Amino acid sequence: MLYGTECWAIKRYHAQKMSVAEMHILRWMCGNMRRDKVRNEDICIKIGVAPIKEKMRENRLRWFGYVRRRPTHAPVRQVEHIKLGQVKREQGRPKKTWMEVIRQDIEAKGLNKCILLDRNEWRKLIHVPDPA
Repeated sequence: MLYGTECWAIKRYHAQKMSVAEMHILRWMCGNMRRDKVRNEDICIKIGVAPIKEKMRENRLRWFGYVRRRPTHAPVRQVEHIKLGQVKREQGRPKKTWMEVIRQDIEAKGLNKCILLDRNEWRKLIHVPDPA
């Protein structure tokens, strides 16, 4: 389920849908149904999985670290500097960008971008352990 979540500009309803799908799968794994009225937290503890929102955040931050450690002339970094010129956008709120989501993730984890260059330290800080 997490394939490709590294580059989503995820919104709340995306995370909610992923959480619902995960719980559906976990209930099925346990042999429970919704009518059994077993709490989601109890199922997660029983199976020993971390919340999918946290795992998605870990994937995004891991990919962000990879991208930032690449040289500036690498194709994955050159995308940051593309100028779209005079693009007419629709009315209303601007679209949520991937960098906005990354900024929120970094703030939520309380990280510092200076640590990015040390891959091992960055991986330790962003890792979300599964509950035992």
